[in-house]
Amino acid sequence: MAPDGRDGRDHPQRTQLNDELHARPHMRITTPARITHLAHLTGELGADHAHLLALCRDVGLPLPGLELRQVQLLVDGRTVKWERHTEFTAVTIADMAPGEAGDWSALSPRLADWTSRLPGPRLVACHLRLEPDGDPHHTPDSLSAIFPRGELLGSEVAGGEALVWTDFHLGSDGHTRILVRDKALSASHAGRVIQRLLEIETYRMTALLGLPLAREAGPELASLEQRLEGIVARTALGGNLAEEHGLLDALTRLAAEAEALSVRCRYRFGATTAYAELVERRVEELREERIPGLQRLGVFLERRFRPAVRTCEAVARRQGELAAGISRASSLLRTRVDVQRAEQNAEILKSLEHRARTQLRIQEAVEGLSVFAISYYLLGLVKYVVDGLPTIGGLPPKALMTGIAVPTIVAAVWVGIRRLRRAVSSGK
Repeated sequence: MAPDGRDGRDHPQRTQLNDELHARPHMRITTPARITHLAHLTGELGADHAHLLALCRDVGLPLPGLELRQVQLLVDGRTVKWERHTEFTAVTIADMAPGEAGDWSALSPRLADWTSRLPGPRLVACHLRLEPDGDPHHTPDSLSAIFPRGELLGSEVAGGEALVWTDFHLGSDGHTRILVRDKALSASHAGRVIQRLLEIETYRMTALLGLPLAREAGPELASLEQRLEGIVARTALGGNLAEEHGLLDALTRLAAEAEALSVRCRYRFGATTAYAELVERRVEELREERIPGLQRLGVFLERRFRPAVRTCEAVARRQGELAAGISRASSLLRTRVDVQRAEQNAEILKSLEHRARTQLRIQEAVEGLSVFAISYYLLGLVKYVVDGLPTIGGLPPKALMTGIAVPTIVAAVWVGIRRLRRAVSSGK
C-alpha cells in the first residue's frame, strides 16, 4: 500500500479528485486585520508561477509545484495567498495586526515591491480592514471620511455577526475599500466572510470585461440584422434563378460575418454569465440584513451591476437569433432555388423529349429514303449484271428479270435496315 493509503484497486486520479475539494481553502483571519487583495489578468501560467517562485527564493521557502492552484505562505509576518484561476491570478495578503490609524495596506516593503511587479494588467485592487467591535462606533461623518467618493453601502452579514461598508469606488491610491466590523466572528468564519467579499469584488470586475465587447459588437450586430432584413424582404418579392443565386451568395457572406462576430464574443459573454452567477451566489452567502439608512450591497449590485450583465446577455441572445434567422432564410432560399432548378430541368427534359421525337420522325423518314436509295443502288448493280449475261434460250427477258428483282431488293433492304436499328437500340 502507498504512503497515502492508496492501493492497486484505486482509480489513478482518485487522490487528485479528492484533493480538489481542498484546493482553495480560506484563510483564518483574526481581528484586527488588514487585507490587500489584487487580481491580475495572466494569460500564461508560467509567468505568474515564476513570479511566485522568485518570492519563495527571496524568503527561503520551499518552491511550490507548477500543478498547484493555490499556495499560502508566511512572509514578513503576513499570510500571503496566491491563487491561479483560468483568466487571472489573485494574491491576497493579510496582516493580522492593528496597524496605524488610517492605514489600510497590508503590504510590507518587500511585498509592495513584489506585488508591483506581478505579471499581467491589474484588474482588481482592494484594501479590506477588519476591526473589532470594541473600537469606537462609526458615525455618518467618520464613514464619509473613509468613503468620500460615492454612495455608501452597508449591511449586516453572517447572521448579524459582522457589519460591512463599502462604496465600490477606486480611491486615490487606485484601490477600492471595504470596512468590516467583527461583532462575533470566529477566525475561520471571518476568513470565509472576507473571502466572499473579495470574490464579489473580483468576479464583478471579471464579469464586466464583457461590457466593452458588447458595446463594440452592438453596432456591427445591428448592421448585420439590417442586411438580413433586406435579404428577407427581397426574398419575399421573388425573382428569377439568377437573382435567387445572388441572394443566396449575399446570405452566405452574411452568415460568415455573423459567425466571425459570434466566435469573437462567445467566450467572453459566456465568462460574463458565469462570473455574474458567482457574484449573485456570494451575495446570497453573505446573508445580508439591512442597516437603517443604507442600501445593501446586493441591492446595489442588482441595480447597477446586473444591467451591464444583461447587456452582454442581450447581445449574445441577438447573435443567436441572427444565426437562427440566417439559417431559416438560407433554408427558404435554397428551397426556392431547388424548386426553380427542378422546373428548369423539367422544361429541359420536355424540350429534349420533343427533340427526340422530332429526331425519331426524321430518322424514320431518312430510313425510308435510305431504303429507296440503297435499293436503287443495288438495282443498278443487278441491272449491270443482268445486262452482261448472254442471251440464252429459256431465260426470261433481261428487262423482266430486272423488274422481278426490284421488289425483292427493296424488301431485303427494308428488313436489313430494321434489324440494324433494333440491334443498335438494344445495345448489341
